[in-house]
Amino acid sequence: MIRQCDAKDFEIIYSIINAAAGKYQGVIPDDCWKVPYMSEDELKHEIAQAVVFWGYEIDGHLVGVMGIQHVGEVALIRHAYVRPERQNLGIGQRLLSELCGQTDRPILIGTWADAVWSIRFYEKHGFRLVSQQEKGRLLAKYWSIPLRQIETSFVLADRKWFDLQKTSRTRSDS
Repeated sequence: MIRQCDAKDFEIIYSIINAAAGKYQGVIPDDCWKVPYMSEDELKHEIAQAVVFWGYEIDGHLVGVMGIQHVGEVALIRHAYVRPERQNLGIGQRLLSELCGQTDRPILIGTWADAVWSIRFYEKHGFRLVSQQEKGRLLAKYWSIPLRQIETSFVLADRKWFDLQKTSRTRSDS
């Protein structure tokens, strides 16, 4: 079952994020890795910035979470994590499908450049990498992340975003 998370889910969201993020250790740059990967204060900040978490439940227990944040004219998929022992069972796919269905805005997703499994997951579900130049512009515009994270991340976008870019270029060329 997929449901919107609320304040009572804070500790379990925190737990899922930090358990699943262990996969990044030794993959992302060492200067970007820390324990816990996301502190309680960072998670509180994300929620205060209107990241709405949705969770996937099995037998009444959350096992995966994914956030959506509407920023300007786009929607961002944020903090997508599934408990390590529950990965590769379609939970992330179901959460992504649910969140994509909740918005009519173009969707952007930021992830670590070295997290190839994450990039492949989103590509498998119709997202495409934006150019390096566009990546920097988008991360600076829509995310509040350190410069080092911008340097070591990629952005993927859905078809709607690419179609709007094509339309914008066509109009500006006229």
